[in-house]
Amino acid sequence: MAKKVVLAYSGGLDTSVIMKWLQDVYGYEVIAMIADVGQDEDLKKIEEKAYKTGATKVYVEDLREEFVNSYIIPALKIGAIYEDKYLLGTSLARPLIAKRQIEIAKKEGAEAVAHGATGKGNDQVRFELTYMAIEPSIKVIAPWKDEKWDLTSREKMIDYALKNGIEVPVTKEKIYSEDANLLHISHEGGELEDPKNEPMDRVFTYSLPLEKASDTPEYVKIDFKEGIPIKLNDKTLSPLEILMELNKIGAKHGIGQVDMVENRLVGMKSRGVYETPGGTILYKAYREIEELVFDRETSHFKRILSDKYAELVYYGLWFTPLRKAIEEFFDYLHKRTSGWVKLKLYKGNIISAGKDSKNSLYIEDLASFGETDLYDHKDAKGFIKLFGLPLKVRALKGIDYDE
Repeated sequence: MAKKVVLAYSGGLDTSVIMKWLQDVYGYEVIAMIADVGQDEDLKKIEEKAYKTGATKVYVEDLREEFVNSYIIPALKIGAIYEDKYLLGTSLARPLIAKRQIEIAKKEGAEAVAHGATGKGNDQVRFELTYMAIEPSIKVIAPWKDEKWDLTSREKMIDYALKNGIEVPVTKEKIYSEDANLLHISHEGGELEDPKNEPMDRVFTYSLPLEKASDTPEYVKIDFKEGIPIKLNDKTLSPLEILMELNKIGAKHGIGQVDMVENRLVGMKSRGVYETPGGTILYKAYREIEELVFDRETSHFKRILSDKYAELVYYGLWFTPLRKAIEEFFDYLHKRTSGWVKLKLYKGNIISAGKDSKNSLYIEDLASFGETDLYDHKDAKGFIKLFGLPLKVRALKGIDYDE
């Protein structure tokens, strides 16, 4: 009896080829796991394709609610952006997919799990660290790093697919590597590998290029309760429903398009184009309401933890105590984050258009230039003398101001 392997299967170029390769080269019985993380594809068609390519069983797993509630919302609450640009769409999905893959492997008595990530990228780390954290004894097959793997380019993989009658969603003319889910779609490869090349309009599949974006601004209002989005435009919806609707709205206005050269964990730089319409709007909404409810020291300190959390997620360190501890810290902070934010969307821009919270620390009288019982202008005189005392001492000691 053939041994079993559970393949994280998307129906894309890599996993379509790997499905056949695992059978031909290692003689495995391949069980495919298709993760529904909101990629807006015909999953039934992908399931049929998996069977056609030789899968003995196919799991189609609806992970959307868990993805939004346990991965995306925590990251948005924390304000996690890798290198100030990337909202971690792929990074957040991989540990969830790999976790479910291990659960299926246990259920099916499979000796191994497999993924289609290359040996140059970050996803290999995210998959394999999750495997190690949950089932350290399981065998991992990563074809791109396997000594028997000779399909060393996307062009060779396309040729292999054509030779074996495998339908793949790319051509040698449009050869981008893409990953899509509820939070984003990423684009890499082809002419995008040269940072001198501006992304062509054909790259954008989730959102409109700015030149084609709506000429009419649109307002959205988002209500929060203790750090969770609960309403969109005064309509009560789940976080999943809110994100899905914001994706549609943001796409019309070219929101969330990012072109970046990022530092991969494995040590190289890579160029990627990302579309994150709904997530970018939600990120902005969180930051706007935080301005009302977080005090100065909290606001400044949170940036340190936000950057660290983004780094942990990007590096594949999801199942670590530090990641969990940072989330719990922000859960505490966001107990006060209730209220609403209104945003104006126009040609890729998100502009604040009003906000309010019952827990706001903003006092209009205190912030105004007028007199108030809470603040005496004369108090600032002594404050500045004490605050600037170290500078005055240096000058009195004859130390030049720019030494």
